[in-house]
Amino acid sequence: MNTPLAGAAAGQNYGGDAAGLICAYRMDGTGPAQPIDSVQAAEWLLAHGQEEAEAPATAPAENAAPPPFLWLHFNLSQAQAMRWMERHAGLPDAFFEALREGSHSTRIERDDDTLIAVLNDAHFDFAFEPFDIATLWISVAPHLVVTARAHPLRSVDALRTAVRNGHSPRSSVALLEQLMRTQAAGLVDIVRGVTQRIDGIEDELLAGRLDHKRARLGVLRRLLVRLQRLLAPEPAALFRLLQNPPAWMGAEDAQELRDSTEEFSVVLRDMQGLQERIKLLQEEVAANVQEANSRSLFVLTVVTVLALPINILTGLLGMNVGGVPLADSPHGFWIIVGLLVVFMPVAAWIALRGPRDR
Repeated sequence: MNTPLAGAAAGQNYGGDAAGLICAYRMDGTGPAQPIDSVQAAEWLLAHGQEEAEAPATAPAENAAPPPFLWLHFNLSQAQAMRWMERHAGLPDAFFEALREGSHSTRIERDDDTLIAVLNDAHFDFAFEPFDIATLWISVAPHLVVTARAHPLRSVDALRTAVRNGHSPRSSVALLEQLMRTQAAGLVDIVRGVTQRIDGIEDELLAGRLDHKRARLGVLRRLLVRLQRLLAPEPAALFRLLQNPPAWMGAEDAQELRDSTEEFSVVLRDMQGLQERIKLLQEEVAANVQEANSRSLFVLTVVTVLALPINILTGLLGMNVGGVPLADSPHGFWIIVGLLVVFMPVAAWIALRGPRDR
């Protein structure tokens, strides 16, 4: 028997209960998911897990009713989460090895009759910073899906909201496929947000307002590089899985899993296009800065060239020696000033004629 109040508390608990369980649902693909707590999940696994493990793995019959399964979502920041999974979930060693090693390479691979997935996703409070990305570890079996994370993530939280509002995947693989599609949709939003920021920077560049656009472009480019590096699934692992899926995985589930990974490929190509665009903008900003520096250096050079004869002449006339020209003339000062006034325009015309001709 389910306890509605306990189940609702488990569904709404964001940080996790005493066992580190953020949420838990029982699904059969025919109706809304039923929220349960950690005690009920342990009882269900004890009653059904051994039976599922001992039964021979066979391909699901066509049009057969999907078997019920649990989705357990854990917060790894709580030490009890790992202990609960080791004690009650019966997960394969490969899952715990991935957790302990901190593996962050996005992949989906098979370990006997269990699927082990490592997905990287944006933080729940994503602020377009390169380090606002964390890892979600997933174990998928016919009767159990376990997801674990150390930081709140956007995609899995969106999936929680959908399940809480009545969405119920028909199978455990369908839940994994829905999670990947939700993540792909979140990446589309991130790419759209980055595109808007790049458009704003480009408008400012065209308007001649340089300010700090080079630093902002650098942050966006590092973000896209990190997203592309962490989110791109390993093609070899996925190819091996699709070529040799577990016996309990249906053909429809395998095809939908393949389609969800193709959505990732489309988003990653868009990211690569944005990186090229940012690179071109950075080159344009650098060219503008170099042009401004060259212009300032030219002005400084012209001023130095024009002032050099004046400095030489005043230095010679200021020497404390005999024979200085016009030293005894009452109009000597004005004669020298007149010569400088005539020389300055001529020197300026000679200095500026070259650039204008070019």
